[in-house]
Order: sequence, then structure tokens, then C-alpha cells
Amino acid sequence: MSDAPPQPPAGGWEPRDPTVQEPGGADAAPAPAEGRTPGRPDRPGTPPGREARSGRRAPRSGTGPEPGHGTPPGEGPAPGRAPDPAPDTGQAPGPGPVGHPTGRRAPRTRPGTGTGTGTGTGRGTGTGPGSGPGPGPTGPDRPREPKGRKRRRRTGWRRALPTWRMLLGGLLLLVLLLGGGFLAGYHLIEIPPPNAAATAQANVYLYADGSPLAQGGQVNRESVPLERVPRPFRQAVLAAEDRDFHTEPGVDPGALLRASWNTLTGKGTQGGSTITQQYVKNYYLGQERTVTRKVKEFFIAIKLDRATSKDEILEGYLNTSYYGRNAYGAQAAAQAYFGKDVQDLDTAEGAYLASLLNAPSAYDVGARPANRPRAAARWNYVLDAMVQEGWLSRPDRDALEFPAVLPSHPTAGLAGQRGYAVQAVNTFLARHGVLTEKALAAGGYRITTTLRKDRVDAFAEAVKAQVLDRLDPQNNPTDQYVRVGGASIEPSTGKVVALYGGVDYTRQYVNNATRRDYQVGSTFKPFVLAAAVAQGAATQRGERITPNTVYDGTNKRPVQGWTGAAYAPANEDDASYGGIPLHTATDRSVNAVYAQLAVDVGPEKVRRTAIALGLPADTPDLTASPSIALGPATASVLDMAEAYATLANHGKRGLYSLVEKVERIDPAGDRELPLPAAGSGARQAVSRAAADTTTAVLRGVVEGGTGTAARAVGRPAAGKTGTAEDDKAAWFAGYTPDLATVVALMGQDPKTGAQKPLYGAMGLARVNGGGAPAEVWAHYTGTALDGTPARDFDLELPKGSEIKKKDERETEEGTEEETGERTEEAGAEDATGATAGDRPHPAEGPQAPQGPQAPPGTPAPARPATDTLVIE
Repeated sequence: MSDAPPQPPAGGWEPRDPTVQEPGGADAAPAPAEGRTPGRPDRPGTPPGREARSGRRAPRSGTGPEPGHGTPPGEGPAPGRAPDPAPDTGQAPGPGPVGHPTGRRAPRTRPGTGTGTGTGTGRGTGTGPGSGPGPGPTGPDRPREPKGRKRRRRTGWRRALPTWRMLLGGLLLLVLLLGGGFLAGYHLIEIPPPNAAATAQANVYLYADGSPLAQGGQVNRESVPLERVPRPFRQAVLAAEDRDFHTEPGVDPGALLRASWNTLTGKGTQGGSTITQQYVKNYYLGQERTVTRKVKEFFIAIKLDRATSKDEILEGYLNTSYYGRNAYGAQAAAQAYFGKDVQDLDTAEGAYLASLLNAPSAYDVGARPANRPRAAARWNYVLDAMVQEGWLSRPDRDALEFPAVLPSHPTAGLAGQRGYAVQAVNTFLARHGVLTEKALAAGGYRITTTLRKDRVDAFAEAVKAQVLDRLDPQNNPTDQYVRVGGASIEPSTGKVVALYGGVDYTRQYVNNATRRDYQVGSTFKPFVLAAAVAQGAATQRGERITPNTVYDGTNKRPVQGWTGAAYAPANEDDASYGGIPLHTATDRSVNAVYAQLAVDVGPEKVRRTAIALGLPADTPDLTASPSIALGPATASVLDMAEAYATLANHGKRGLYSLVEKVERIDPAGDRELPLPAAGSGARQAVSRAAADTTTAVLRGVVEGGTGTAARAVGRPAAGKTGTAEDDKAAWFAGYTPDLATVVALMGQDPKTGAQKPLYGAMGLARVNGGGAPAEVWAHYTGTALDGTPARDFDLELPKGSEIKKKDERETEEGTEEETGERTEEAGAEDATGATAGDRPHPAEGPQAPQGPQAPPGTPAPARPATDTLVIE
């Protein structure tokens, strides 16, 4: 190798890098910058004019090269040749620049002296032996090593955010907790024996005295093997409930999370359960909605899925599912809805039964024809899902038609009035959140009702004597339309003591005591009167309204003061009455007067008063308009009985109840369920003055108005008659101090269910509330209260509300004008001996106009040609 000095390159030597020390300096060279490759001529960290040296790093030892030794600049291997490796002598390499011949930072060694004869190779071949004491590269004179870039401190809002280390730690902790919980639940929760509901029990219904009323709710179930269930029916169930049943595990965590999210975000309660989970709930657990039950269901489903085949689970699910109509299982459902065995079902029928699993009562078109649009939509959904899954071809699906579903038929064990009572009790329990429909259908409860057997029997006997025995459907076609409903309540306790739902629950399934589809007619008018007194209402001329206020009873008189559409109601039989006191207008049920009274009070106030007395707020056609007074609302008989019981109880209303006690039948001991007590939450619905004033007026209806047939009860009574539009229903609602009862006759075609007029029924030209309904009321009430002392009403009337008889008014007003006997005695027998009923004839003879007195000094208003005072 030549010792000639190196020649400068064509472009000259590169400028000196001030960060690189001269060879022989006391300190080691600084480390190359981060991201730079040591030894590259164009990168920092390489002395100017030098090429990259060997990347080998000197081993750590107690000896080190002496400073000042190394290969002169420019020496190295020939171009295109790799550097010669250092000989492996076990000694430290010879010194390069600043004590490290490779051009890289010297290795760290402990301070001290070392004697060694190691040879160091640079890029050339020269060696530099040396020995002697001297500081090592990490001695006291070691240079300060440059530190890396410091991490910037988080400031501002970033300090509130968790770091990635915190997030990772939290995630790991969550995974550990979930994993531990899963392992604990899986090992601790075992598959239990079947629950009581899966083995079926009956509900026991008792009268108030503990005697048997009925036994209902017995589970109608017949388990069948899966082979008997047609494949299209099975596939329809899977399409409706769990399409991935055969390929997924027993639980679907994704569905559970999705259902929980939808529930939390207000998108409705979601199930998120697989068929396996539903089967576990039906067969092993219960229907309660608790976190504990859901956790158990989750782990039991996992274990059951591992221990049982899919076919066994599907078979159990089909045999335990509820299809409505008290039918549990596919076989019972096939009989209940189609009257055939399950193996005989076709695809359309199977898809309909599969639709019922979601909500049986919502899709039962046999019991409720109005459900058909909703049921058809669900049925189409199931069939379309079968097509999507490849279980049904599109041409076969398009050829299917909605199946014919049988009408709902109750079991024979609920014949007579028992079935109606059970139905009403079940509705009460479900409405008040005591038991669900499914829980009642599963059975296992002992239910003590408020019904009294003697009074239920008395009601049935009264209907038989006053209505059924007078029907002759063979010779009189109209008689086949007659339906009767009734309800009776004790005002002081709020207990429903008797119901009459129809001739026989197995023959007429609809409960006439609780149905809400017939107009109540003029039985609504007392609510208008009560509202007028309670609100302190005044006439259009500013006179405070009392029972003695005179109104214009002219037929088809337009109401005054109403800003809506013109309204001029006709009176019954188009009769006109001229000026007539309000209490007499009540006796005769004058529509023109009560329409004006409703406007004077305010239709919305009338509506609120009716609801406060006992009518449900969602009663159909309970609309705030002048016509509200004429009773277009379709409240049930039981609803009206509750409202009249409130009037009888001086305006105080509590909870009207059908149930005394509910117990869960359990081998370990019966358990009583919480239940709202009858009469609980009592409050003043209307003032006592308003209620008692209304009672005083209604006594006149019984004593000399349209309800005189009720006088047969033989004790003080108050009541009101009513007739629906086109005579499709006739009502009598009345009460004594001890008992409030409502009776209604309704016209309905037994084949089509359509409402029918009652003209000609029972051999009468017309049926009205003062006829058969009032007669049934008197017969029942007299029998029910037989043996109890007759009590008079304890009324507290406000000043000026005492009802003034005709002679009193004539004396006060100084008139001798005779108005005729029928002015106050509507309902009395006419020359033919017929009773006027609730369609009284016009008063005979000249009218004596009575009305509010004008203030002193006010000119008297001009009277119309009919000499009738008009309230404007």
C-alpha cells in the first residue's frame, strides 16, 4: 500500500464539519444523527473526506485503544471491494479517529487504565499496537452524549383525554372481568328442571265468599314429535323467529347487544333471543322480565345447545310456545285455528301460525276481524323470508292465499255467566299490570273476585224474566238480534258485585258488559248537568244554571254561542216543548235543551267531567262538541256503572275493582300478589253539591219521567233512560243509596256481527230505555237488596237548587196559567194505556214561559211568536 498522501477529489475537499473532532482529540465523536446511517459521506456523523468505515462495533472490555492511533484519512480498500474484516484476536480493535477506528461512537467502558496489545483495523490494513495507561472512552473525559427528542407534555384539553396506555389497560381489565364473569356464570348456573308453567296448571276463580266461580286458564297442550310437524311449518317458524337456528350457537351476542342498544335508544323493547333462548325461557324459567332471568337464560342456552341436538330444541320450542286462544304447542294451535291436526297443515296455514308467535292477540283474525290487515302483513313477511332463505319458490309463494281462520270458540267449562266473569277479571288484571295475558293463560293462580253469587244469579234471573222469556226468534226475526248487558257496583266500596255478559259465553262470545261499541244515548245527560253545577256555569244571558233554569225546548233549535258548525238537534219524535225547566227537560230527555246546556258549560269541561266520574279517556266518540250531551260516546255498560256509582257516592270516586285477591299456587306455599284494593285512591271527582243536585234531578226521572218503570224497585231510586241512534240500543242507568246498576239492550246480527235496530223486538213497536231495561233494573235491584232496609238519599243541595214543582213556580211568578198534567208527568199512561217511555209527547195546552229574570231597569226582550222564552 502506498504512503503517498491522498489526492483531493475533483470538486475539492468537502467543508469541515465543525461537529467532528480532529483525530487524537480527547473526546469521542458525537453519535450520528437519528435516522442517518454512519459512515456515509453525505450524511452527518462522517468526517469530511472520509468514506464509511466498518460497521463493526468494538466489544466492551477493560482495555481500549490509545488515542491518536488509527488509519490515516483516505486509506481503505480499493473501490468496489468490501472492507477487510478485522482479525479475531480476542483483543480490542485498533484505534480509529478519536479512539474508535470504525468511525462510530466508542463503546462504553468503565473508567480506568488498561494495558493491551490489541490491533485495530480501520479501512486500510494498518495496525497500531499500543499499550500503556490512559483513560478509556468512558472515563472522566467522556463526552456528553446527545439525548433523543424529549416527549412533549400534554396541555389544555388534551390532558383530560386518556392516553393510549390507559385505554389499553382499561380494555385489558374489561376483557379480564368479562372473561372471569363468563367462566363463573358458566360453572355456577346449571340446567334446572322444567318450570310449573311448562307442566300446565289451571286458574281457579272464586266468588267473594270463596265458593267456586270457574276454572279457567288450563293449558291446552298436546306435545307431538318433530316428525309430525310439516317441514314448511317448521321453516315458517324459523323464518319468523330465527333464520340461522341450525348454524348459529344457542345465543347470539350480536343480537343481544343490538336489542339492548335499540331499547336504550328508545327504538322499542327488543327481544334479541334465539329459538334456543326462547325455549329455555318457556320450559325452564318464566316470563318475568328481569336481569337475573336473562343471565340465567344466556348460560342455560349455551349449555343446552352443547348437550342437546337442534332438532330436540326445535321440537321443545314448538310444543311449548303460546299461539293464543289458550293453545300451547303446534298441535293445539292447529286445532284451535283450523280444526285439523298439525300434520295436515298446508304452507299458508303454517305461515299464519308462525305469525302468531310474535303477538297472538294482535294477529288473531278469528276473534277480532279488525286484526286482518296487520295479520296479513305479518303473514306476507314470513312467506317472503322463506323465499329469501330458499325454502319456498317464488311461483309457489305467489300462488298462496291468506287462509280461512275459524272463529274463536271458548271452552265448555266457561258456559253461562262464568266465562264472561273470567274474561272481565282477566282484563282487569292485565289493565292494572297485575298479570299478563301469557301468565294468565299459563295458569297457576287462585283469584278471588268481588262478584257475589247471589247477585249474579239475581241478574240472570231478571234478564230471563223480563227479556229472554218474551223473545220468539222463530216467529219474530228481530228477536234474534236482542243482546243484554249489565253491571252492578256498590257505591260505598267500589266493588263490582254482579255482571251479566250475555245469554251464554259458549253461545255469545262477546261480553256485552264490557264491549265499547254502542252509543250510550241520553244516559250521558246527567254528566252535563253535573258539570254545569260543578263549574258554576251560567246561561248565555249570565244567569247561574240550576235545575229550575228555563231553557227553550223547541225542536231543532240551533244552539247559541257555539263557534263551530251550526248544530240544531231534533227532539225525540220531533216534539217541541217551548220554555221548559231544566229538571223537566231531564225528565223528558229533551235534546234541544241539553245541547244548549253543553255549550253553556263548555263541551271540553263536560268531557273532563265525564272522565272524572268514571268514563275512560279513550272512550270512542267522546268528543268535545255540542252533540256530546246526546250520548254519541260508546262507553261500556261497566264504564257507565262506574260513573253512576260515583254520583251515588256523592261525587267521590275510588278504584272500582273486580278482584279481591290473587295468589300464586305453589307447592312450597301460596304467594299473594300485590293488588290495588277496591276503593283505594278515593278522591272527589265532582263536588258533593254537583253530585247531589244531579241525584235530585234524576229522582224525578224515576218518579214521573221516562223511567217510571224503575219505581217497581219499591225504594228511593234515581236514574236515566237512553236510546242509541236508530234504536240500536236502549239503556237504563240508575241507583239507590246502596247499589248502582246499568242495563242495556243491544241489537246485533248473530251471523255478521253488524248492529241492528230493535224495532219490533219482544212484540213492541219500539224498544226504549224506560221499557225492558228499566224493568230488568227494577227486578234485579229489588231482588239483590231484598231483606235490607230501604234508605233514602242523603242529599246536600246548594241554595237555589231545590227543585220547584209546578205549583210553587206558579205561585212565585203570579201566574194562573194551566200547563196541563203531562208537563210534569211524562211517562204517565195516555188514553190508550201506553207508557210514554223516553220519547215523551209534546206538552199539551199553552206553555207557561219561565226564564231568567233580567236585571232591574233592563227592557224586556221581545218574545217570539210561539210565546216561548229563548235563552241566547
